[in-house]
Amino acid sequence: MKKKLLSVLSLSAVLYVHSQEKDSLNQTKIEEVVITGQYMQQSINKSIYKVEVIDAQQIKNMAVTNVAEVLNQNLNILIEPNRNSGNSNANIMGLSGEYTKILIDNIPVVSDEGMGNLVDLTKINVNNIERIEVVKGSMGVEYGNNAVAGVINIITRKNYSKKFTALASLQEETVGKDYDWFKKGNGRHIQSLNLGYRINDYWSVAADINHNDFQGYKGLLNGYKYFNESNDGLRGYDWQPKDQLTTNGTIRYSKNSTSFFYKLNFLNEKINYYNPIVNEMYLGGGNRTYTANDKDYHTNRWIHQFNIQSKLGRINYIGDFSYQSQERKSQQYSYDIPNRKEISRDAEITFYKSDVIYSRGMFSNFLDSEKVNFQIGYELDKTKGFADASTFESNNNGRSIERSIFNYANFLSAEWTVNDWLSFRPGVRMALSDRFDSQYNYSGTLRFRTSENSDIRTVFGSANRFPIYDELYTYVVDSNHDIRGNENLKPETGYSAAAFWDYTLTNSNNWKFNFSLSGMYLDVKNRIESVIINNSPLQMTYLNVDNYKSILFGGGVNLRKGALSLKVGVSVLGISQALSTGNITSPDNYNYYAEANLAANYTLPSAGTLFALYYKYTGTQRRYTHVGDKNSPIDPGQYILGEIGGFNMLNFTVSQPFFKNHFEISAGVKNIFDITSVQNTIQSGDGHNAATGQQNLFYGRSYFARLNYNF
Repeated sequence: MKKKLLSVLSLSAVLYVHSQEKDSLNQTKIEEVVITGQYMQQSINKSIYKVEVIDAQQIKNMAVTNVAEVLNQNLNILIEPNRNSGNSNANIMGLSGEYTKILIDNIPVVSDEGMGNLVDLTKINVNNIERIEVVKGSMGVEYGNNAVAGVINIITRKNYSKKFTALASLQEETVGKDYDWFKKGNGRHIQSLNLGYRINDYWSVAADINHNDFQGYKGLLNGYKYFNESNDGLRGYDWQPKDQLTTNGTIRYSKNSTSFFYKLNFLNEKINYYNPIVNEMYLGGGNRTYTANDKDYHTNRWIHQFNIQSKLGRINYIGDFSYQSQERKSQQYSYDIPNRKEISRDAEITFYKSDVIYSRGMFSNFLDSEKVNFQIGYELDKTKGFADASTFESNNNGRSIERSIFNYANFLSAEWTVNDWLSFRPGVRMALSDRFDSQYNYSGTLRFRTSENSDIRTVFGSANRFPIYDELYTYVVDSNHDIRGNENLKPETGYSAAAFWDYTLTNSNNWKFNFSLSGMYLDVKNRIESVIINNSPLQMTYLNVDNYKSILFGGGVNLRKGALSLKVGVSVLGISQALSTGNITSPDNYNYYAEANLAANYTLPSAGTLFALYYKYTGTQRRYTHVGDKNSPIDPGQYILGEIGGFNMLNFTVSQPFFKNHFEISAGVKNIFDITSVQNTIQSGDGHNAATGQQNLFYGRSYFARLNYNF
């Protein structure tokens, strides 16, 4: 009912609103500026960092619905879905979501377990995104804790050139082979509405709403209606049904050298978990039914942000102030499967809650010089976190955890433009915490302009990764387990060094070429790992014992002429891990795998029809994993090579505009090769062999159709 109501509201707005000016979505300069790692908004060609940009037009051509789907097309980024939590995190250069900082408009996003890391990217919809900026490598000086593997900065649209702007969109997708429109049906149903109003030359307001109704992917299971007297475990979904409603509101002011905006974001998400275990229930009189203990998960997230950019005399000032809150609740109920009704429902409980107060301020242009500039900044956050006992393995022995952490940092960097072809920026950050020892991060970047068309960038950086709740506070001690967190863990430290070469050329036939080569080295020390500290009886805890290294080589070619654009990229990533159980240590040789991607877009000049093709290949990954004998706890086990299987992804979209580009119809196929999961033998087995398991990646081939109306 909710999705039908939103559809009616969206279409009503379409019929009511009209305008005569060109929408700002058709901006052509959106790729030319970036803000990630910059003192002020900067031309991408002059940026001292190598910033990968995905603009609004590219996102639109992909026909994706959330940030996770966008980033899955990028090299060395893998979105890892978690079947149990319903979350999807970004894995960059082989490191999981704890090591990547996720920002929205330059501020870290609250998550279940902290600030900026382990952010569920499916909770960020794309309907109000202007561009996404990605910087790989350790960015601790600029962005602090957890920016070890890189930073993903999501820039939202806040300004519109028209007096009044409205964009309504409806998108329907199959999920695998399943689709229907009805409640408790199948498929994915998305509706969105964006509104912008320019009050005068200085003030503007904007609002948007997005509803994403994903009805779940069964995979090898049979859905929530299924039951079997033999309790065969086939009830439920491989990907749980998820319903999201996201709203944003923004008010913006800009005059002369001062601009500011206030933005409010609200997310409501519901995930339905259908238990595969079915119970027989006797009703008396020879009657019986079959029940399951199902569970609903609810998430509410609020993000308040105030940003101001101004001049204090000649000094440039940028300030961010934010209050964020995310609460995840669960509610268990007993469901009568044959009769399709609830029998009883427990009270709703909060199992994760984070409240964050955040501020960041930066001052630059002290010398008012084109040659020398430096930036002084501060960053502080107070995070109050709660984790219910049920979030840990077993039940954490009934112990819930509530902690507050205050972090404060000062950072300083200087940018020296030596001459027309050389610029240099060193930086340092000192971070203080009431929970951890003081942390220091360093950076140094060089940009060489070797010719009018050629640039070389070299970048060094460091960053820390703080322990998460499970690593600090897990406490599972009973007759079968002794697994304890360690509140004395040290933050991990990552160091990266990289070199990037870019060459741009336009020939006499107006072909525009861009060639790029890159190399990066990443070293993470004091990695936190679960360690056996006693074999008999078996006891485990978390210690700073492991090291992780990776080497990345990549290259790419962009071609563009008129209505045709083609982008091709390749990379080879090598990973070395020195794993330890406390008794034995793994080999630390490098294991390599390749990736490649292609994005091709062509628009028919006469009809305006757009054809878009996106392809990505991910090779087989090999890593060492520990296996032991469950029947012999004294046996230290051994390390063997496990594998994560390779796969190919291919998406195709056709879009046709009508009525001077005000109306557009799109259709296409996602995941043409019908990939769902790959074999994963990196997880430990029960004996001296690696376990055989599957890692979920996607929900199979799907077909979609989309309707856009742009005023």
